[in-house]
Parts: sequence; structure tokens; C-alpha cells
Amino acid sequence: MLDRYVFKDNKKLRCGYTTGSCATAATKAATLMLLSDEIIHHISVMTPKGVRLDLKVLDITRNKDSVTCAIQKDAGDDADVTDGILIYSTVSKIDTGIMIDGGIGVGRITKPGLDQEVGQAAINSVPRKMIFDAVTSVCEEAEYKGGMNVIISIPEGVSLAKKTFNPRLGIVGGISILGTSGIVEPMSEAALVDTIKAEISMSVASGAKYLVVTPGNYGEAFISNSLSIDLSKTVKCSNFIGETIDMACEYKLKGMLIVGHIGKLVKLGAGIMNTHSKWADGRMEILCSCALLAGADTKLLKQILECDTTDGVLEILERARIMNETMKILMERIDYHIQHRAYDGFVLGVVVFSNKYGLLGKTKQVDLLISRLEKE
Repeated sequence: MLDRYVFKDNKKLRCGYTTGSCATAATKAATLMLLSDEIIHHISVMTPKGVRLDLKVLDITRNKDSVTCAIQKDAGDDADVTDGILIYSTVSKIDTGIMIDGGIGVGRITKPGLDQEVGQAAINSVPRKMIFDAVTSVCEEAEYKGGMNVIISIPEGVSLAKKTFNPRLGIVGGISILGTSGIVEPMSEAALVDTIKAEISMSVASGAKYLVVTPGNYGEAFISNSLSIDLSKTVKCSNFIGETIDMACEYKLKGMLIVGHIGKLVKLGAGIMNTHSKWADGRMEILCSCALLAGADTKLLKQILECDTTDGVLEILERARIMNETMKILMERIDYHIQHRAYDGFVLGVVVFSNKYGLLGKTKQVDLLISRLEKE
């Protein structure tokens, strides 16, 4: 059990650790046992957040050429269907390289637009790196020069996947190995909004007149790599686009630039200001209406409505040579709705991107906002 807590809405909530941390710990333990010929009952791993986890190793199976063991997932006080499940790693020697794949209960990508390519196991980039680094470290310490094959499996994952959005997203056969920080921090919606407000307040107190807002890590990476804006000026707003605009107006900021992946920000095109899927979706319907105005025929519109990801839609639009026009219409709709949320004189702009296609569009005041941000 992780002895780490956060306080939300005057409640003390215990943190947990991600499926990615569990897969990494199981892999590290299995690799150590394979190379040392010893049984290990506890393993320590460092998460990307800088929190060290000391975890119990369970269900150990040792064969001549491989070792399998498990780590139990602990979601803390966060509501998570994966809480308590066992995440296994089977490690075996190969000639060269470190191969990482999914076994039973780990989903397989069947559609484009997700973190991994079609055909790959649904083990996201950060957990993959954690697993790779753990294996590399153990092999270097043991002075082992060969390679390792790692198979992550979750026996309960097949049934649990039915309780997630994975089948809808094109991830079949199981759940995903996730986590960007390695730690699960339970948070209520009210607490998240309060956190955003506190960040805006701090920025205003430090003299900021303009802010850059993004829903999450993908947006931060795009801002850093493509817009060359100082990340210290950014605030993460999660799904709370509307509330963040309201708070920026409340604090009398002069302007705000919103930067995000099309998977979330496309919803702004219909005035949906909380982008969490539990409140509304409408992504395909919004893109379908924009494509219609861009000249799409009935056959193309049907293909769009049958898509599960926005990158899948973009691929269809690109093939039809109407992606640019569709994105132009989408940005006009987004601009219309965000301007109605803000007060007169507040400069508000939106940049929409895709991990695959890069910059997709920007509203009218984006260039003005970037120039003012650069001067601050």
C-alpha cells in the first residue's frame, strides 16, 4: 500500500499507482530473478513523478528459460475498475534487443490515432519506456550482454475491457497499460477546478496578463515543440475549458490561448465546454457537419460517422482532399462559441493539432496572442 495522500474537498485521499508502474515492477523483478537465479519477494521502482514504490512480488513461476511474476494494482482512493487486479510480466532471454509486447488481457490496437501503432499492444509510450529502462538497468548491473523478451499480461483484462471505452476506441482483447506519472492521484471535479483557479491566481500574482491553457501533456508537448512558448506560462485545464475561460475573465486577464488535441477541442465546435466523454461526445457529428459544408458527399459522411477516433476522420478527409477546408470551417465554429463565453475585449484564441498531422487550425486572434505572449 502506498503511503501517500492528497487532500481534496477537505478529504484525505490515498494515492495509488498505475498499471504502467505495476508492469514495470513485475518486469524488473522477473528480470532480476532470471539473471540472478534467486527468488525476489519485494521490488523497488522509481516512477516518473519521482515517487519510489516498494511493492510485493506475487505468483512467481520460474522455468529454465523464463520467469513470470505479478504485481497487484492499487488505485488508492481513486475510482478505477483495475483496482486490485494482478498484472503479470514474463521475461525470457533472446539474442539481442529488448522486445516488449502484450499477452492475454492486454488490448491490441486495431485503429489509427492512438498512442501506439495499429497491431501493437496497448502499452503506452511512458510505460514502455519505464519497462525498457528497468530491463536495461538490471541487465547492465548483471553484466548481461544478450537481449530480453517481455510479455505483459492481465488475466482479468479481457472481462474488464468491457467496462472501459477500449472497444469503442479500437482496442480489442483487453485493457491498456497506462500512466504518465506512475502515480494515481484521486481528484474530485471540484478539486480539479480549484487547482486550475489556484494556478491562474498564481500567474496573475506574478504579473501575467496573458495565459496559455492546454488540457494535458500532449498540448504541452505541442506548445514546446511547435509554438516555442515558455511552458511556465501554461496552465493545465483538463476538460474544464468553459470554467477556465470564466476564471480568466474573473481575474481580469487580457487574453488566453487554448492549445489542444482535436480529440478534445473538436467539441468546442458545438459549444461543448466540458470535454469529458461522460458529459458529451459529438466529435464525429461535429466533424461530419463541417465536412458537409466543405463539400463531402453522403458516402464520405457515412465513413466519418463510422469512425472511432478523430485521426481516423482526418485520414478520410485527407484522402478526399477536403481536410484543410473542413478544419477551416471547424475553427470558425470554435471561434464563434468561445467568443460568446468570454467578455468583450478579452482576446481569446484556440489552436487545434493532431499528433499525426500536426497543426490543423487556429482561430482569428491566435497570432496576436502569440505576439503578446512573446513580449511578456
